[in-house]
Amino acid sequence: MTEGPLDHPSDHPADSSSERPPQLTVAASLAAVQGLVLLILAILELASVSSDRLGFGLSTAVFFAAYGVVLLGAALALWRRHGWARGPVLITQLIVLGLAWNLREQVLAAVGLAAVALVVVAAVVHPDTVAALEDHPGEDA
Repeated sequence: MTEGPLDHPSDHPADSSSERPPQLTVAASLAAVQGLVLLILAILELASVSSDRLGFGLSTAVFFAAYGVVLLGAALALWRRHGWARGPVLITQLIVLGLAWNLREQVLAAVGLAAVALVVVAAVVHPDTVAALEDHPGEDA
């Protein structure tokens, strides 16, 4: 049997998804969803701003939008295997766990928030994720 032009392993283009463990994919995906939810909350806050609470409404909307953009950026960086993104994603999960605790009287919301946060934390600190995010000297980023 003859080898085709791409049959030699060194001839195959690098498949970055093979280097991304499933835990990293889960963490990046859920962090991106959290970022999108923050952007949606910013839009909803802007839509509900009235003249008697203009300052509070605008500042809340700007905060949600900025945090959503930062979290989306961190999720993308995590997807691209940049180690610095672990920090913002982990800090966000700690905030979400605190929010879940404060919402403990609304059991469904609290459990949902806590479950997502715990899944992301477990995925980000998983040994395969840590190994995938480590810097590899001599390799191009």
